[in-house]
Amino acid sequence: MSDEQFDSWGRIDRRPRKSVSPDAYDNLREAAAAGGFLPFGNGRSYGDSCHNDRGRLIESRMRTRILGFDPGTGIISCDAGVTLHAILEKAIPHHFFLPVTPGTAAVTIAGAVANDVHGKNHHARGTFGRHVRALTLLRSTGDLLTCSARENPDLFHATIGGMGLTGLILSVDLQLMKVPSAHIQQHGIRFDRLEDYFAMVERVDGEHEYSVAWIDQLATGSHAGRGILLAGDHADASCEFPDMPRGTKLSVPVSPPFNLLNIVTLKAFNEFYFRKEKRGETVKTVKWPGYFHPLDAIGHWNRLYGPKGLYQHQSVYPADMAPELTASLLDTARKAGHASFLTVLKKFGDQAPAGLLSFPRPGFTLTLDFANQGERTLKLLDRLDAIVIEAGGAINPYKDARMSPQTFDSSFPQWRKLEELRDPAMVSNFWNRTALALPK
Repeated sequence: MSDEQFDSWGRIDRRPRKSVSPDAYDNLREAAAAGGFLPFGNGRSYGDSCHNDRGRLIESRMRTRILGFDPGTGIISCDAGVTLHAILEKAIPHHFFLPVTPGTAAVTIAGAVANDVHGKNHHARGTFGRHVRALTLLRSTGDLLTCSARENPDLFHATIGGMGLTGLILSVDLQLMKVPSAHIQQHGIRFDRLEDYFAMVERVDGEHEYSVAWIDQLATGSHAGRGILLAGDHADASCEFPDMPRGTKLSVPVSPPFNLLNIVTLKAFNEFYFRKEKRGETVKTVKWPGYFHPLDAIGHWNRLYGPKGLYQHQSVYPADMAPELTASLLDTARKAGHASFLTVLKKFGDQAPAGLLSFPRPGFTLTLDFANQGERTLKLLDRLDAIVIEAGGAINPYKDARMSPQTFDSSFPQWRKLEELRDPAMVSNFWNRTALALPK
C-alpha cells in the first residue's frame, strides 16, 4: 500500500491510514463504534474532510460499475466509486455531458455529491446536487434507503454536501445534459485591472453557459487584479475534434525537496499566461478537457508544491461588496509574501442550495492556493477568513484543513441539522475539529 493512497490533495497531513472495503464495512457496521468510519473517494478534497484518523476509511472507489445509462433521457446510474471521467466516456458519444463539473474529472460521483461540487456554470445550472435524481444510502443501522426529493428528503438534502457523514453512498442516479458537442467555443477576454472584470461579468454570464476568470494575484499598482475571463458554450455538432481526446499524460513522479511554485516562478508564469492572450476578445473552439480539467493532464501536479504540501482557500462573499473584498484578499496575500498559482474568480448564481451544507450561495467566490510555509501561511489564512466572515461570507469546508470552529459556525449556521442526521458511525477529522468542538 502506498503512503499516498489516502492522502488528501493538499498533502498537509501525510500518514498511513487504515481502510476497509465497502463489503468489509457491511460486515463490520453492526459493531461499529461511534465515529469509527468515513467514506473515502478518490482523495481530491484538499483538507481533512476526507480523513478519519481515529477510525477507518471505507474505500468507495473500489466499486466502479456503471449500472445503467439511458441515451434517450440521459439518466445514468453509477456505483459510488465511478469517476466523472468514466461518466463522460460513456455519455459523450451519445451527445450528453455532465450538467456540472468541477475542475477535475478524477472526482468520484459520490464525492461530487458529498461535497455538492460546483463548476463554471453555477450561474446557469447551480451545483451538482441539483441534478441528482436519487441515491442509495446504507446507514450503520442496516437500513438501505433510497433517497430523493420525494423519498427520505431530509436525508437526501443532508447527504448532498454532507461530506460523507450521513452514511455510505452506494449508488447515484444523475441527470446528464444534452449537448451538440462536448467541446467548447471559448471567448477569452483579457482585462487589465480588477474593476474591468466586475464591469463585464454580469453581461458575460448572461450570454454564456460557462464563465470563469483567472487572476494574476501578484500584479500590483494600476494592474492589480488583472486577468483573463474565459467564457464558453458547447460547440455545434460540426466540431472536428475527436470526442474523447487521447494523448500522453505528463506526471510529476516525485515530490521535489522544495516548492517549485514560488513567487519568482509564478511571476514569470503569470506574465507569460497573461500576455499570450491577445487584447480584446478572442473566440476559438477548444477541446473539453483543456477547458474544464486542464490540470488533469498532469498527474500528481500537487507534488510541485514540495514536501510540505499546499493549502487552498476558497471563499464566497456578497456581490455588493465583491470588488473591494476581492482586492483586499489579493492584497493581503501579496503583503504576506505568498503567491497563489490557481487564483480563480467566479460569480455564483441565485439558485437555492441543493444540500443542507452546500457551499455556493449568491455572490462571488475566490479561490487561492499557497505552498505550506508553516505558521506564516496559517496566519495568512486566518486573516483571509476574518475578512470574509466579517463581510457575511463563508469558507469552503472541503477545501479546508485548518479553519476554526467559529469560522465554520459563521459559514454554516445550519450545521446542527446535519449533526442530527449524521450516521453515528461516520465522522471526519474536519467534523471533529469544527462542529464537534462547538456547543450543541
